[in-house]
Amino acid sequence: MKYLVREKIFAIGDDYWIEDEDGRHAFLVDGKALRLRDTLELKDPDGRVLVTLREKLLSLRDAMTVERDERPLATVRRKRLSLLRNHYRVTLVDGTELDVSGRILDREFAVEYDGELLAHVSRRWLRVRDTYAVDVVREDADAALLIAVAVCVIRMAERED
Repeated sequence: MKYLVREKIFAIGDDYWIEDEDGRHAFLVDGKALRLRDTLELKDPDGRVLVTLREKLLSLRDAMTVERDERPLATVRRKRLSLLRNHYRVTLVDGTELDVSGRILDREFAVEYDGELLAHVSRRWLRVRDTYAVDVVREDADAALLIAVAVCVIRMAERED
């Protein structure tokens, strides 16, 4: 399933809709303005919070956490020794690790588990400015988690730049 993310640059609170490939609202990224740390909520069209993304405050390396039902689900960190491409590691609470690599700021990257492609993020398919697609390849994959991972790594890469 392909999802279209239309980022609104300089939007107050960073709120924007993510649509499915049929143009229906699938998720709302709700930025929480005036918080001590960067916080976003990914909501369904009815307003229910699916996952919360938070910047880790006291971390040696830049990191964000993904929470579901106010419990940690995953931690996203930039991989230390990656010279050629942007590379991030997502560690789920059960110990599973996902790799995110590619050209993050260009919105051309992949999310993989053990060498298997879970999602591909790309602007290549689109001509609309500030829009990119998240193609969730596996039908049994957690689309909300994969979209949250994409949002996290893009925000982290933009802060590093």
